[in-house]
Amino acid sequence: MALTLQANSLKMTRSNFGVTIMSDAAKKASLNFNDKNIDFPVYQGTLGPDVIDVTSLQKQGTFTFDPGFMSTASCESKITYIDGEKGILLHRGYPIEQLCEQSNFLEVAYLLLYGELPSKTESVRFVDDINNHTMVHEQLRSFFNGFRRDAHPMAVMVGVVGALSAFYHDSLDINNPEHRYISAIRLIAKMPTLAAMSYKYSIGQPFVYPQNHLSYAENFLNMMFSVPCEKLALDPVLVRAMDRIFIIHADHEQNASTSTVRIAGSTGANPFACISAGIAALWGPAHGGANEAALNMLKEIGTVDRIPEFIQRAKDPNDSFRLMGFGHRVYKNFDPRAKVMQKTCHEVLEATGQGDSMLFKVAKELEKIALQDEYFIQRKLYPNVDFYSGITLSALGIPTSMFTVIFALARTAGWVSQWSEMIGQPGHKIARPRQLYTGYTQRDFVPVDLRK
Repeated sequence: MALTLQANSLKMTRSNFGVTIMSDAAKKASLNFNDKNIDFPVYQGTLGPDVIDVTSLQKQGTFTFDPGFMSTASCESKITYIDGEKGILLHRGYPIEQLCEQSNFLEVAYLLLYGELPSKTESVRFVDDINNHTMVHEQLRSFFNGFRRDAHPMAVMVGVVGALSAFYHDSLDINNPEHRYISAIRLIAKMPTLAAMSYKYSIGQPFVYPQNHLSYAENFLNMMFSVPCEKLALDPVLVRAMDRIFIIHADHEQNASTSTVRIAGSTGANPFACISAGIAALWGPAHGGANEAALNMLKEIGTVDRIPEFIQRAKDPNDSFRLMGFGHRVYKNFDPRAKVMQKTCHEVLEATGQGDSMLFKVAKELEKIALQDEYFIQRKLYPNVDFYSGITLSALGIPTSMFTVIFALARTAGWVSQWSEMIGQPGHKIARPRQLYTGYTQRDFVPVDLRK
């Protein structure tokens, strides 16, 4: 069996998703399998490597094997692009660093949804639409009483977000663009409210209603930390840091939770159910829980003088200890989000008077050693966004149990954008991965009395 790229005089197009993708006229992919040559078109994106279209393989009675889908493009998308080798993250073409420095979360959410930054008029309308949907149905309050007070906030979020479809069935026609818009608005607007409610419920404090004169980040922090008996003064530095955290986590291409949202959406499920599925996928410690794990690791190390001990343990193949917050499945260079998060972390620690904390000293020294140690350099184990975001969220006063909830809150903008893009593409199909079967061949049923 051989797979080759060859010259091809034909220029092919593909437009079954409502967009036209040009194949490379100079290339085709040829697979020699079972004494047959099978040719495949090669497509070019605007960025990234060429892609071989193997959809016709099933007609040949075979298919590819790709655990984890690391070599498989599951969709066409114009939303987010990542170059892991160069450490690049673009949202609709804009570098994440520029968006974090010059934009705000709701503007980025609009960009993800519609492909362009909003005009002043569009921005005012979008912000107004978000503000007019920040409240949740009052009967949702009773949902929280069904949970134990010590329930993990992510468990609560999976339940209450999925339940939104029971209250807002006036916008569940996924083939209606207006319904998709109002569902997206409702999800982005209500997630901070539900997230703050899950926190307040866990600590036994009354729910705080949203205040529509506040910005998105201000509103969330106010609902999280204010109480009815006194007014909360919000530091603009901390508000800006919260907004950057939202931007950094808004979208990240076809990761596990985003793929889950798309797969659920491919069945025609309503958007609230799809986002709930995404929250469930994000809950996994290998995905959304990494910043919590990184913070717990720093606490375990405790002091700077213990760092060499843990560095040695990380190098020991017989030790189960791993440095959390270093390396990334996609980024093989420095995580571009980590650069922004590092600066934000400094600003928050200075504003809260925690700059000299032992936790941050451990983090800085660990980062310094890891960046200079040949073991980590060879393996490209650079600090990622989780290394700094856990410290920053902790300095903001947010408990570790809420870290992944905030991740979900921010990622909702990306999830609904990816979901809406998929639904809006003509010809999209229900996801149906194949498998490499290694079980029993066909055998006959044996009555229980005859079984050994």
